[in-house]
Amino acid sequence: MKRRYAMGSFLAGAAAARAGDEMSGPALLLAGYAVGGSATEASALLAGITVSAAVGGPLLGALLDRSPRPGRLLARALALYGTGLVLILLSLGRLPLELTVLIAVFTGLLGPALSGGWTAQLPRVVPRGRMPRANALDAMTFSLASLVGPALAGGLAHLLGAPAAVVASAALIACALPAAWTLPTGRGRDQDRDRGRDGYRDRDCDRGKTQPAASLTADLAAGIRAITRTRPLARATLASVISCTGLGMLITCTPLLGERAFGSAAEGTLLLTCTAVSALAANAVRARRPRAIAPDTIIWGSTLLLAAALVLSATGHPVLVIAAALTAGVGEGPQLAALLAIRHRESPERLRSQVFMTGASLKITGFALGAAVAGPLATHSLPTALLTAAGVQLVAGLSCVVSTGSYEHDSDGGSPGT
Repeated sequence: MKRRYAMGSFLAGAAAARAGDEMSGPALLLAGYAVGGSATEASALLAGITVSAAVGGPLLGALLDRSPRPGRLLARALALYGTGLVLILLSLGRLPLELTVLIAVFTGLLGPALSGGWTAQLPRVVPRGRMPRANALDAMTFSLASLVGPALAGGLAHLLGAPAAVVASAALIACALPAAWTLPTGRGRDQDRDRGRDGYRDRDCDRGKTQPAASLTADLAAGIRAITRTRPLARATLASVISCTGLGMLITCTPLLGERAFGSAAEGTLLLTCTAVSALAANAVRARRPRAIAPDTIIWGSTLLLAAALVLSATGHPVLVIAAALTAGVGEGPQLAALLAIRHRESPERLRSQVFMTGASLKITGFALGAAVAGPLATHSLPTALLTAAGVQLVAGLSCVVSTGSYEHDSDGGSPGT
C-alpha cells in the first residue's frame, strides 16, 4: 500500500520553491549591481532569467506530461534552477557579462517549473471533491511567496551582502526537492469516482478513448490547441495575460508612486507588501468558501477591481494610494485562484502540465511587456502610465464579456476542440 502523500507537504514544497523564486529576482538585481556596479548589468541578469520562460514553459510542461514520474522530473528541474542561480553568482565579475547573461537565460528556461509545474500536480495529491479548497490554498502560496521572498532578499542583502541573498534563494528552492521527488505518480485519489463532480472533468476519459503515443512536437501542438479551442480556458488565459500586462505596469510604477505619495521611492516596496497581504487575506477567505463565486465570474470581476485600484493610485493622495494597494490585492489574489481552478477544470489530463506551464509563460511575457511599456511612460507622466494600466485591466475584463459561446456548450458538447 502506498504511503499517503500529505497536502501539507505539497503546500510546504510549493511555498518554499515559490518564495525562492520571488527572492531570486531582487537578489540577482542586488548582486549584479553590487558586483558590477551597473544598473544595466543588474537589469540584464533579470531580463535574461525572465525572457526565456516563454520558451521553457511549454517544453517542460510537455515533458512533465509524458513522464511516468513527473515529481522526479520536477525535482530535477528545481535542482537545476537552484544550481543555475549559484552559477550566475559565481560568474559575476569573473566571466564576461554576455556569458553570465547566457547562464541566466538557460536557468530561466526552468522557471515555470516553480509555478505552473507545481500546480499541475495538485490533482495527483487530492481527490476531485476537495479540489476547490486545495486550489485556493495553493494560490495562497503565491501570495505568501510574493510577500516573503523580496523581504528576505532585501534583509539578507542588507545584513550579509547581496551574494548571500542569491545563495539563500537557491537554498529555499532546494528545500522543496523532497516534496517534489515524492509526489504521487498516479492520476489522483478518487479521480475516477469523482469525475464530473464540481465541474472538474477529464475529457480524455469522458470520450472513452485511449490516447496514442505521440511525438513531443505533436504534444506541444495539442497543448496549444487545448488552450485556444476550449473557450472557458481561452477566455481565462487571454484575460489573465492582459491583466498581468497591467500588473507589470503597476509594479514598474511603484517606486515613482512611492516617491510622489510618500516622498521616498523605497516606500513603493511597502505598497507591494500591502498588495501581497491583501491578496493572501482574500484567498484565505475564499479557501473557507471556495464555491461561493464561480471562478469564471471572478476572472472578469477582478479586472474591474484592479482597474479601480489603478485609478485610485493615479490620484497620488497617500490614503488613496494605500487603499489602491489593498484593493489591488483583493483583485489579484482571487484572480489567480480562479485562473488555476479553470485550468484544473478544463485541462485534458494528458496535457495538464503543459497547459499550466504554457499559461504561466504567457503571463510572464505579458508582465514583461507591461513593465517595458510602463518605464518610459511613467518617466513622462506617472498618472498617464497608471491610467493606461487601468485601461489595460478594462480591456482584460472586456475580453471575457465579449467572448461568444456559453460554458455549457463548450464543456458538455464533446471535445475541447469544439
